[in-house]
Amino acid sequence: MSYQVKIDVSPIYEMLNSFMVYVTKKWIQHLDIGPEWILDVEGKLSSNVKAALAPAAAWPFDDFDVLFAWAAYRDCGQENEDFLGMLADSTPEQSLARISALMPHITIEETTRICSSYLPLLRLWNEHYCQDISQDYRCWIEEDAEEKRILLDKMGPELLVEYATAGVIVEPTPGVKEVILFPTVHNRPINMYNFYEGAMIMQYPIDVPEEDEDQPPTCLLRFTHALSDPERLRLLRYVSGEPRSLAEMCEMLGKDEDTVKDQVMALRIAGLLRTHLLGSNRKEKYSIRPDGVSELNMFLESYIRI
Repeated sequence: MSYQVKIDVSPIYEMLNSFMVYVTKKWIQHLDIGPEWILDVEGKLSSNVKAALAPAAAWPFDDFDVLFAWAAYRDCGQENEDFLGMLADSTPEQSLARISALMPHITIEETTRICSSYLPLLRLWNEHYCQDISQDYRCWIEEDAEEKRILLDKMGPELLVEYATAGVIVEPTPGVKEVILFPTVHNRPINMYNFYEGAMIMQYPIDVPEEDEDQPPTCLLRFTHALSDPERLRLLRYVSGEPRSLAEMCEMLGKDEDTVKDQVMALRIAGLLRTHLLGSNRKEKYSIRPDGVSELNMFLESYIRI
């Protein structure tokens, strides 16, 4: 049985994404904004705000599953301040009820902790960072979301998910009834997916206009970086026949898991690998993405004007 896809768009996601990247520094080396963005933000925040945000770096990363669930199942039309007001005005029981079907094992104690811990920090982040985000970001994500809604009718759920995420394959799985897709800028070019009971929430990166047409486009630089390492080329050749697990790739390359994860990440963000999500157990396998090879030729020929 197939699943339904909902294309969602809201500045709330960008608030949560940018906050998550800043406090956790997760994947920062692989993101287009890079470590320089962290330094830029810290240069603009007061010492009091930075000190208030610092403890969140040590909090459980799974807390963001709860925050994104609240965002996805928010009241319609909410902006950042409305969303934060909803969390502030809700009782612990009401906050739990919003996500209990998605996360049946979460307790009221966990819900209370997450809401009381993150709410004041998200308010600080919204005031001192999100207010200055360019309105271009909002235009870009809204335009992209509208494009994906149109394509959904033409492509169907599975093909649209793979197209939007440049290679994440969510095959129909018993129990998964809904996939919520939302576009993001801050996490570009990484996909992130949250697993829930009967649903998934997936972010996908959108391309933004290049500032200097004379410079190689970012997407082309991702390709050339990914293919500049002989080990990554060997890995691509290894997964060209059938999907392989991380353990299989570690054995083939004779490398440890952390090293191979970095190799896979570089190939994934270049769009050269497919990620096969194997049900709700969060296991993954990888295979070559033929469309990525075609895109490499297209971007290269376009830039050098063949």
